[in-house]
Amino acid sequence: MDRIIPGSGNVFADLGLPDASEKKAKVKLTAALNNALAEKKIRQREAAESLGCTQPEISALANYKLSGFSMGRLMEFLTSLDRDVDISVRKIDRHGSIRVSEHHAA
Repeated sequence: MDRIIPGSGNVFADLGLPDASEKKAKVKLTAALNNALAEKKIRQREAAESLGCTQPEISALANYKLSGFSMGRLMEFLTSLDRDVDISVRKIDRHGSIRVSEHHAA
């Protein structure tokens, strides 16, 4: 019988990929970005014009192909779409991590 091993909550870390916490944060930022674009109900070309990028870049984001995007650029896109991005730094007793969470207005 196969043994089930619980995940860590970060599939990138579970796969042993480098920069796992950054990859996870970029995916969460991109999910928030894609949600914001979906709310606006605009085409990729219009989204690209409003964010100052190209339509192929918007397509890459829609398909979570993130190698060409920094976290900073993703955060700039989000603020351009009227989203706040909060960054919190605090001292802890273990190895640090990067976390991104999306909050929905009530």
